[in-house]
Amino acid sequence: MSKTILNLKLGWIFTFFIILGICFLSCSQNASDNLNDSKHDDQTSTHDYQNKFDYNSNQSEQRLSSDSIKNIELPFFSAEDPIVYHNAYTLKYNESHEQAEWVAYQLTASETVSLYERSDDFMEDPQVKTGSAINSDYTNSGYDRGHLAPAADMGWSEKSMIESFYYSNMSPQDPSFNRGIWKRLEELVRDWAVEYDTLYVVTGPVLKSGLKTIGANKVAVPEYYYKVVYTYSNDAHNAIGFVLKNEGSKDALNTHAVSIDSVERFTGINFYANLPDDIESKIEGATCTTCWNWNGTDKQLTSPANKQDTGTSAAVQCSGITQAGTRCKRKTSDPSGKCYQHQ
Repeated sequence: MSKTILNLKLGWIFTFFIILGICFLSCSQNASDNLNDSKHDDQTSTHDYQNKFDYNSNQSEQRLSSDSIKNIELPFFSAEDPIVYHNAYTLKYNESHEQAEWVAYQLTASETVSLYERSDDFMEDPQVKTGSAINSDYTNSGYDRGHLAPAADMGWSEKSMIESFYYSNMSPQDPSFNRGIWKRLEELVRDWAVEYDTLYVVTGPVLKSGLKTIGANKVAVPEYYYKVVYTYSNDAHNAIGFVLKNEGSKDALNTHAVSIDSVERFTGINFYANLPDDIESKIEGATCTTCWNWNGTDKQLTSPANKQDTGTSAAVQCSGITQAGTRCKRKTSDPSGKCYQHQ
């Protein structure tokens, strides 16, 4: 009897180990399957992320919109800079020169339609904490209170028109400059806004130490002014810059066109810093005059070589030498025979 019980116990033990082995093999297979599934999931996740990364890396090649990139018109500025926001334009104020270093704004085709007349009510800017220039600074100075952001670009809004006459938006301009070539450039930009629908404009004086000043607040009188313009449509991006001397000129405007990079070097301002780097680099490095229509406001002007003597020096090729050792190709009417970069 005891032998029978012993045999029965051995059978149970044998059966137990067989069942245990079967369970072990089953668990091992499940673990292997789970591991393979996990690896597949990781590969899928990596692939999906790579696709997302590839899309984002090419995103700047896609169609831009003012919703996807905010404040396209604004140059680079730091948190400490005195930035003033108005209804239609933004400016960076330079207290030591008592005027804006730059004024930036967006101009659309619809905004070129003026609904409100010029106010001609010049006033201090209440948002400039250090105080802006005042009427007496310009009185009998011999200089115009020249708009940086033109009043004619602000006529779509009563508030914008009023704010365009703040002294923070003024700079001392030679009357022949303000009422001549500077006005023509402003009109050309409005023509472009109608043609290209939307422009991003930055404009201002070239400020430096040692400039002549006027008034009790010592408002600096700039020797040069600049304007840069950018537009895009679908995948086409175009930008152009201008640097003009603060004096009268009958030159055709396209003879003063320069690259954005050139204006940046001259002013120390980083324009269109909110654009993707690849687009910013592409549009700022070239001067594409054929990318713009010059047959509007400036069509009545002839090239400098064909102009009759009007008492103003005709533009000639700059006599300066570039870093590459070649003669500068810019035109200049300066008596020195050199453009702004080579004086």
